[in-house]
Amino acid sequence: MLKQLKISNYALIDKLDIEFEPGLTIITGETGAGKSIMMGALSLILGDKAESRAIRAIDKKSVIEVVFDIEEYGLQQFFADNDIEYEGGECIMRREISPNGRTRAFVNDTPVTLPVMRALSVQLIDIHSQHSNMLLSSHRYQLSILDNLHPDKGLLSQYEQEYERYRHIETRIKELKETNARRKSEEDYLRFQLSQIAELKLQPGEDVELEAAERRLRNVNEIKSYLWQCEQLLDGDEEGGASVLSGLAAVSSNLTHLSQLCDEMGDMDERLDAVIIDIKDMARTISSMQGNLVDDPAELERVSERLSNIYSLENKHKVQSVDELIELQKRYEAQLGEIDGFDEEIAKLENELVAQEKVVASLAAELSKRRHETSKVFEKHLKELAVPLGMKNLQFKIEFEQVPFSATGTDAVKFLFSFNKQQPLMPVETTASGGEISRLMLCIKSIIAKSMKLPTIIFDEVDTGVSGDVANRMGDLMKEISRNIQVITITHLPQVASKGDNHFKVYKQDTADSTHTSVRRLGNDERVMEIAAMLSGDKVSEAAIDNAKILLNVK
Repeated sequence: MLKQLKISNYALIDKLDIEFEPGLTIITGETGAGKSIMMGALSLILGDKAESRAIRAIDKKSVIEVVFDIEEYGLQQFFADNDIEYEGGECIMRREISPNGRTRAFVNDTPVTLPVMRALSVQLIDIHSQHSNMLLSSHRYQLSILDNLHPDKGLLSQYEQEYERYRHIETRIKELKETNARRKSEEDYLRFQLSQIAELKLQPGEDVELEAAERRLRNVNEIKSYLWQCEQLLDGDEEGGASVLSGLAAVSSNLTHLSQLCDEMGDMDERLDAVIIDIKDMARTISSMQGNLVDDPAELERVSERLSNIYSLENKHKVQSVDELIELQKRYEAQLGEIDGFDEEIAKLENELVAQEKVVASLAAELSKRRHETSKVFEKHLKELAVPLGMKNLQFKIEFEQVPFSATGTDAVKFLFSFNKQQPLMPVETTASGGEISRLMLCIKSIIAKSMKLPTIIFDEVDTGVSGDVANRMGDLMKEISRNIQVITITHLPQVASKGDNHFKVYKQDTADSTHTSVRRLGNDERVMEIAAMLSGDKVSEAAIDNAKILLNVK
């Protein structure tokens, strides 16, 4: 239940601190005293939009804080799922509005997003105002009433989960079909591109090898000439000069003699022998290369043609190498593989969808059956409560229509009312007055109070437009609701105000430079005077005081 409400620096409120108790709490005050301001501040805890213009002193932030007792409402998992510390049975929710309009939300001093605050607050409090009466014309809200009346919410929860799975499969099939259609339109293009690349049977690094081969074939004669000259210089016997190897052999012979005559020569003869061996190996390699080099115009043409084909594909696909063409080929193959696999995956999902549709249909049928059963009980109960509230000719029927699957099942419901004899049943928005809708909503709240797990419900002037015995009965109904959940009622009716277990008065005070809204708890004598004023106006008569005492059942 709501234990405490604190408001600071908000509209006409400098600072306000109210402590609430179980049962029925009454809030009264003149029009414009600030009751709606309190509701506006409290609605911020429900996640409503905050505006910086609501800040009273623009150099300070505005803070709205509420304290709930949540020990009996099983919210531990919600706190765990949202990384909020669960502090026993108490929950503190706070909204802060800075002068620049930015807001922050906290639960137990943990910063949270507004959706999280909203998701928690709707499990803790229901603010019902005259504006909320318009919900009664909403077919979705009408359906939710039937679902709320049943104590077992598991079936609806199971249906919602299975329907979500059904929608997920349905959406996935649609996405795959759209993607498949796009890919199918590209299939011929992909296959043509792939065939051009695959036809070349490319090998990694092939372009580098081919370019080297082409250079060699184009310059075979020049290469052979250089190789022959190198061979002659290293190990030839041309006239006019000795080869490198013959010269090194003479040096080696001299070093051998020197090493026997001069210790300082060390191993120079051995080092030179190693050099001679390397040069001889070079000479043999050069000779072998000369033998292998062949002037082959046909091979040159083959290599040049293949390189030309490779270069052409590289330019076409804007890549720089054979390796990149091979990667492109793999991508084309993968895309075509996906296209080939789409039909199979779609067929598999369509089979899953058929099976899931049966599951959803079964749950929807069970849910619909339960709603029909609940509707009969609800029709009877609502009439029993509404007739004493001045609607003695009320007729009420819930009309069902089967519709395609949706998140709420296959039922569309319509609440039909008649308030006069011989009047046809019609939707509430076309036949009921504002006062009648208010009374109907109060009856509905009374009926579902026991099945609602909400700790607190606030009625914000829902008794507008009624008086006399009807007002008295509405007060009794609110009192009855308060036996199950905490009820806070803002009212102008003395008959309703007299039913309260606690009573607060909202009033304005003027200072030299501003007006302030304040709230105070009324004692027994003050309650008598407040209700007497509600009965008679500004001038409280003895008769009004006596009537107030009768309403309050005090002497």
